[in-house]
Amino acid sequence: MENKIFLDIKQISKSYDGTRALRKVDFSAFAGEVHAIVGENGAGKSTLVKILAGAIEEDGGEILVDGNLVKIGTPLRARKLGIRAVYQEFSLIPHMNVTENILIGQMPTYRMKWWINWSVAYRKAEEILRRIGFTGINVRTLVSRLSVSHQQIVEITKAIAEKPRILILDEPSAVLSQQELKSLFTLIQMLKKQSTLILYISHRLDEVFVVADRITVLKDGELVGTVNSKEADEGQLIKMMVGRSLSEIYPKRHKQPGENILLVKSLGQGKLFSDISFSLARSEILGIFGLVGSGRTQVARSIFGAERFTSGKIYMNDIEIRPRSPYDAVNAGISLLTEDRKRDGLVLSCSIRDNICIATMKQMSRWGFLNLRQQNTQVQSKVQELNINPPRIRRLVRTLSGGNQQKVVLAKWLLTKARVLMLDEPTRGVDVATKVDIYHIIGDLADKGMGILFISSELPEILGMCDRILVMREGRLVGEFTRAEASEEKLLAAAAGVIQ
Repeated sequence: MENKIFLDIKQISKSYDGTRALRKVDFSAFAGEVHAIVGENGAGKSTLVKILAGAIEEDGGEILVDGNLVKIGTPLRARKLGIRAVYQEFSLIPHMNVTENILIGQMPTYRMKWWINWSVAYRKAEEILRRIGFTGINVRTLVSRLSVSHQQIVEITKAIAEKPRILILDEPSAVLSQQELKSLFTLIQMLKKQSTLILYISHRLDEVFVVADRITVLKDGELVGTVNSKEADEGQLIKMMVGRSLSEIYPKRHKQPGENILLVKSLGQGKLFSDISFSLARSEILGIFGLVGSGRTQVARSIFGAERFTSGKIYMNDIEIRPRSPYDAVNAGISLLTEDRKRDGLVLSCSIRDNICIATMKQMSRWGFLNLRQQNTQVQSKVQELNINPPRIRRLVRTLSGGNQQKVVLAKWLLTKARVLMLDEPTRGVDVATKVDIYHIIGDLADKGMGILFISSELPEILGMCDRILVMREGRLVGEFTRAEASEEKLLAAAAGVIQ
């Protein structure tokens, strides 16, 4: 890493409608450095990135690039300065192919400038993809036909094609596979050697420590501090971000598990999973851990009636149930917070109020007419209870942060007065502060007598939250551990088939 300040931000401020998004932030980064920027939702990360990329203008302060005072102001000016940003929301043109998106504005032509040399263009796009380590994408394919992870790769490749001096990556790993993420990290190391400054924004602290040289923490629009990744640990970062120590993240439980409320016997669904048996008690948090493809999600969806199980039995309070739809499951007292909240859990074009009461609309209606007063009262109560922000119940759900969207889904199921709540990856894609909120909400629900089935691929939260932990591999249960018995090594070994 070169010991030269390449980007120097001094006293940058920005407000929206009188609300301060950034308050006199000082920030500097070196050429050839990976500098991570972390913080909870609303910390100011996105605002800072958009100022650097020219999407918005700062209200005050100075920006120096390579020692020169610059005024960015527009994306075109940012590009001329060598600044490129890869956002969470793609900027690809879906009706154009991969080559056109990667080389947009740089398409090779014949002598007659209006005639594109497609053979050269395809070779150039293929060479760029090969050089940066991403292969297996057909450069002639329309972007709209690519998987989300391949669209992300094209987005990154498009930014790299212009050989940026500053590359901003905003949550780049959210949709990438482990192999693609490994290729991304290899690419980042290559760019470092070329003296490119990479600004890396991520909620995933484990990968931040892998890829970053230094880490800057923002909170409520202000700079908290910058640390060297080799000299810091996750606990220190979390305390800087949230204001709580690692020991305070997971809730202290006040109630021991009671009698069984859910019993699953020899449940199976074709080749997806078989012979799944377990019980869930009142006030218990039962974890299910397993690698991708282990069958965890399919088990939960079968219990919820979203998929049909082909063998086995399910009992609620010693009474057999056979839910053939989510409606049947909800009536039996079972709810499911799904893995993909945007696809399965929310109607993004509707309001907070309509999303929260969508599963209980019938109970709030009489003779076909909705009781608006009852609806508003109950929804407002859940918004306050779960600290959904902003608390304006008519606001469209699509405008909320990922963490607040997740709380809306949770509020929807709490209104059903479920006795069993199944949570599939409940903290995926949310910041650390919201994770802490969700953990404490779950702890409170368990203390109030609800049975919680907690499905997660994040070992720290499985170990921190659960009273018992089941491990699945290739559609079967391969291990069961109490909180005292469990460890990361034991759970991973069981999930990978190292132990039986």
